[in-house]
Amino acid sequence: MSAKQVLLEVAEKLPPDATISDAIYELEFRQGVQQGLDELDRGEGIPIEEVKAKIAQWAGK
Repeated sequence: MSAKQVLLEVAEKLPPDATISDAIYELEFRQGVQQGLDELDRGEGIPIEEVKAKIAQWAGK
């Protein structure tokens, strides 16, 4: 999907009282999700076991 198509889709889905900040938030969120999916496609993901261990470490468990 092109950048223009993403912009138009976001604009269509926002409520009438949405702010520019709301639109920017939605665009940044979508970009982050797409970046993560692209990383996974390139095999750059982190195994779930490693993620669980890091979360447990952060939580002090």
